[in-house]
Amino acid sequence: MAASEVDDFLRAVVPEKRQQEAITLDAFFRDVTGFEPRLWSGNMMGYGYYDYRYASGREGRWFATGFAPRKAKLSIYIMPGYADFGSILARLGKHTKGKSCLYLNKLEDADMDVLAELVRAGLVDFGKRWPVKGT
Repeated sequence: MAASEVDDFLRAVVPEKRQQEAITLDAFFRDVTGFEPRLWSGNMMGYGYYDYRYASGREGRWFATGFAPRKAKLSIYIMPGYADFGSILARLGKHTKGKSCLYLNKLEDADMDVLAELVRAGLVDFGKRWPVKGT
C-alpha cells in the first residue's frame, strides 16, 4: 500500500483524539513488528500477513496483527486470538476481548510495554501455524 493511502486513512479518523491514538498505534506496530502497514477491508491497519488454506480448500490472505480505530473503542487484532495469553493480559490494563480482538476504550488504558509483549507473543505463536510475511 502506498504511504499516502495510509496517511489519508489516518487523517480521516475521527474524532481527533482517536486520530492521535491511531497515529500512535501505527508507529507502535511498525516498531514492534518491523512491518509496514496495509489497509485491509477499508478500515483495519494490518502489519504482516499470512496465506492460508483450509482443509475445505478455501484459501486467502489476511493480516497477522494490527488495529482498527473505531469511534467507540480501539480494536487490536492478534490472529488467531488471545486464548493463551492470560498472564500477559492480566498486566495490560483496562480492556475487554473477543476471539481475536482486544478492545480498549482509550489507548492510555493500556500499558504499552505489555501491549508490545502481547503483540510479539501473538506473532510468535501465530507463526507456528502460518508463516508470517512482511508487508
